[in-house]
Amino acid sequence: MRILNGVLLALMILFAAVQYNDPDGPFWAIVYGVGAIWCGLAAFRSGIFASTPPFLLYLASLAAAGFGVVWYWPTTPGWWKQEVWWETETAREGMGMMILVIALLAAGLVAIRARRAA
Repeated sequence: MRILNGVLLALMILFAAVQYNDPDGPFWAIVYGVGAIWCGLAAFRSGIFASTPPFLLYLASLAAAGFGVVWYWPTTPGWWKQEVWWETETAREGMGMMILVIALLAAGLVAIRARRAA
């Protein structure tokens, strides 16, 4: 799980970095930055999840990301096709939220294991 969360950490940092020319880039950089923080903690400081306040903060982040998936769900037909998401900003935003939730769920597996061990 450490390798998976490390890869997801790098992916979230990369996603945050490429937001420099997006009109709403600061928002998305923060969103991906939150994912990077949780993946980084899961990869390198998993014991932090044994404490209740960080775990509750993680759950709040996961709930917010879940809400974001619903909010940004792409309505463009065929949004999963490259020719659509390459051109349509809303499809990319929705897919980004989906990837964020997957990254947070991977961190959550580590969090649950850390809480059971404590």
